[in-house]
Amino acid sequence: TRDLMRPIAAGFAVALLVAASLNYIPGLTDAQGRTFGIFALDIYDDSLHLASAIWAAWAAWSSRSAAIAFLKIFGTLYFLDGLLGVFTGVGFLDLGIFIQGPQAGSALLKFLASVPHLILGGMAVISGFVLSKRA
Repeated sequence: TRDLMRPIAAGFAVALLVAASLNYIPGLTDAQGRTFGIFALDIYDDSLHLASAIWAAWAAWSSRSAAIAFLKIFGTLYFLDGLLGVFTGVGFLDLGIFIQGPQAGSALLKFLASVPHLILGGMAVISGFVLSKRA
């Protein structure tokens, strides 16, 4: 069977490069600098996304085991970051919870801002822990 772990990791590299570029595409940010009116991305977030993209690309290029390790570690960290964001409005990967502390705001906005990390993290966890056993 064809191994999907390396192409999946490569897909994450592309998705993370897109995430790192969102602030720099005209028309995607509102007057407060929020991407799509939801995400308050800054240089720390962009750096985190870029570093994660480089890690994903290296893992995809390197080996099946490196791709699986990336998916497991990245997925767990990003999913937990998304969960924290749902409840506090900030995550830990960009040190937001430590620098800013929990944020006030609507539960819906906190959830919507956390959805990308929940989806990316969840997909990576499923890929690394479940699909890797089948492929």
